[in-house]
Amino acid sequence: MQRARILLVDDEVEFTETMKRLLEHRGYEVTAVDSGPNAIKAIGESKYDVMVLDLKMPGMDGIATLKEINKLQLQTQTLVLTGHGAISTALEAQKLGAYDYLTKPCDIDELIEKLEAAKKESENNNKKRSLLGTLTKGLRKK
Repeated sequence: MQRARILLVDDEVEFTETMKRLLEHRGYEVTAVDSGPNAIKAIGESKYDVMVLDLKMPGMDGIATLKEINKLQLQTQTLVLTGHGAISTALEAQKLGAYDYLTKPCDIDELIEKLEAAKKESENNNKKRSLLGTLTKGLRKK
């Protein structure tokens, strides 16, 4: 089975370094970036199964980042990280297509569980898209 590719987006360097090590130890391939613009650049250059996105970042926040990434029409699933006071913002992110959210500090086992579920959703969406493409090609030939 192929290792899941994770894009970790958070301006808290200590948090991302720790989370990156923990996830890599669990077998994930992790890229960490510190801002929304860097996330948009990374996701435009490489394919990720899941993006873990902090909502509270200076400059471009998580909501603005998610809106920009949605414009790229990629199939990357998004898990949102939020502080206790920003649950309504996390729910707004889900309305924008985020798969789920976690509150900080998050338990690594809970994060892994949600990453696996999001990865599976991403794989299912890719299979559906592939099937749809095959069906569409078949219909065009008739």
